[in-house]
Amino acid sequence: MSATGAAAPPRDTTSAPARPAARRRVGTLPRHLAVVTVVALLVLGVSYAVEPFRNFQLATVAAYLCATAGLTVLTGLNGQLSLGHGALMATGAYTVALCQGAFYDNGLAGGWLLFISLGVAVLAAVVVGAVVGVAAARLRGPYLAGVTLAVAVVVPALTVTFDGVFNGEQGLSVPVEPPPLALGPTFPYERWQLWIAAAGALLAMLLLANLVRSRYGREFRAVRDDEVAARLVGIHVARTQVVAFVVSAATAGLGGGLLAVLAQSVSPGAFSLTLSLFLLMAVVIGGLGRLAGAVWGAVLLVALPDLSHAVTEQLTLSPSAAQRLEGNLPLAIFGVTLIVVMIAAPGGVQGALARLGRALLARWPVRRS
Repeated sequence: MSATGAAAPPRDTTSAPARPAARRRVGTLPRHLAVVTVVALLVLGVSYAVEPFRNFQLATVAAYLCATAGLTVLTGLNGQLSLGHGALMATGAYTVALCQGAFYDNGLAGGWLLFISLGVAVLAAVVVGAVVGVAAARLRGPYLAGVTLAVAVVVPALTVTFDGVFNGEQGLSVPVEPPPLALGPTFPYERWQLWIAAAGALLAMLLLANLVRSRYGREFRAVRDDEVAARLVGIHVARTQVVAFVVSAATAGLGGGLLAVLAQSVSPGAFSLTLSLFLLMAVVIGGLGRLAGAVWGAVLLVALPDLSHAVTEQLTLSPSAAQRLEGNLPLAIFGVTLIVVMIAAPGGVQGALARLGRALLARWPVRRS
């Protein structure tokens, strides 16, 4: 009834157009699974199209991608600076070597044992990452960098100190089964290596992508932006930082284990402090805080030695001078690249590509209904 006592006229609902049904957004996990499936099919096709050496290089990129993706989550999304991820990769690599050696010494053989060794490597890296993460959660700034730097120096030194277990500077061999006979007697071993490394990298990226989109990812970013505000809204800051460090350590351990499988050997020289610095610079150049940027960083880590070797070959130097130059040239190239990228594209390679894509979409004519 209206205020005057007369009944209100009924609304005409027949002339109003019906609202279109709201589009349902596809869930995060199905979208990520679709992307991983497409990438897996691309890798499968590329593995048959390129030569064995390129397969080995792509497998190395996949192994480094595990480490750079985890470091991106730790540093880019949670704000913790780590200079010790090379040591975490060494933990995974030596664990795979010890497990594979123990299996072969006891007469155990089978391709599935390799995946057990990789799983144990991840668990070992998680334990080390949890110990370091608990200490890192109490530190900030240069003190945190100092602790992770000490880890990067201590872990390779332990392999030399306990040479009875880790064989000192010589390192350990990693026995690996050949490709399954079902793939054929002439199946290239490098293609099989690419399949293994790509499977590990895609699994790590799938889990990290879903983690970033989950509640934990939002807590990571909240702690990175303002710890006081995060604590006021009920986020346990120390626990969040430890979780981020553990997740990053797990992926680094997987990457180190895959590198050990690819090289079929592991030594302390392969996981020096320089590797930790390269990993950090790679994620910054690729795009700090973006998982896609970790891909560019991993590609750069593999392309850099080839570039430095090509530059050294173009110069007429003595063998000793060429060896010294080739040893120091990658770090110099990384440093120059980092300076150029930070000036030209502060968001890294992936940030520059994202801005370019938005600019192209802004110029694309939009059809209005």
